[in-house]
Amino acid sequence: MWKIVRDLLRHNRGFLAGACLLGFVLAIAALSFVSPYSPLDSYVVAPDLPPGWPHLLGTTSRGQDVFWLLSFAIRNTLAFGLLVALISRLLSLAIGLASGYAGGWVDRVLMSINDTFIVIPLFPILVLFYFVMRDKMSWLALAGVMACLGWAYDARLIRSVAMSLRTREFTETAIFSGMSMPRILAEEHLPYVMPIVFATTMNNINWSIGLEVTLSVLGFTDINTPTIGTMIYWANQHTAMVAGIWWWIAFPVALVVMTFIGLFLLAVSMNEFIDPRSRLGRSGA
Repeated sequence: MWKIVRDLLRHNRGFLAGACLLGFVLAIAALSFVSPYSPLDSYVVAPDLPPGWPHLLGTTSRGQDVFWLLSFAIRNTLAFGLLVALISRLLSLAIGLASGYAGGWVDRVLMSINDTFIVIPLFPILVLFYFVMRDKMSWLALAGVMACLGWAYDARLIRSVAMSLRTREFTETAIFSGMSMPRILAEEHLPYVMPIVFATTMNNINWSIGLEVTLSVLGFTDINTPTIGTMIYWANQHTAMVAGIWWWIAFPVALVVMTFIGLFLLAVSMNEFIDPRSRLGRSGA
């Protein structure tokens, strides 16, 4: 897997551009660990100052430095996306590999459950979850629910690869040598689906971040946890655009768009690597 990433960095400009954009975003997030202000404290600086020195991105109407608040917000937003992607990847891998390898009634049962999750309307379910859990709503609870709802598409994709792998000679050799099903899936099949897992992880992070930002802007999350969405929420509450405090909204939007583009370029580049026809086209064959 690391060899694939190294080759893509060397030979794929889209992958390199995405890695650079994501590296910049991660650098901003890392600065939150040396912030002189707590993200939960208000009126620690003069409010409504435009971008300039010493407040590079200006200040908010709540007396918070936009740059340092943004570093906490993007860190939490990225952590949210990574947590959702990690949990949903584990679910999609377990169900997709087991379904594709086992076949028969196991495949039919698992894919029936999988298709049920595919047709569930996610946004109304998440809004309903907020109203049910309003008093106990937390960042982790939302991430857990989104992870449990966001694995189905990728599980079906992994299943299709696992179905082709179970007929390969190395799988039959592993069976005849006495390897158990979990060992075959972990040692023989998992390396073949890792590029797909990487690409779908980037897409899943984008999906989860976009949905979290949407819910936060509408106030359907824990608004006291600083994220990109809650920054925009509080800016709207203080009518920032009407008051001319454009930097309170513009910089969070610009950073999250940069995140989306970086993750999208990484996913597209990996998809091109996975597709043999795209690789032949790049080589001129």
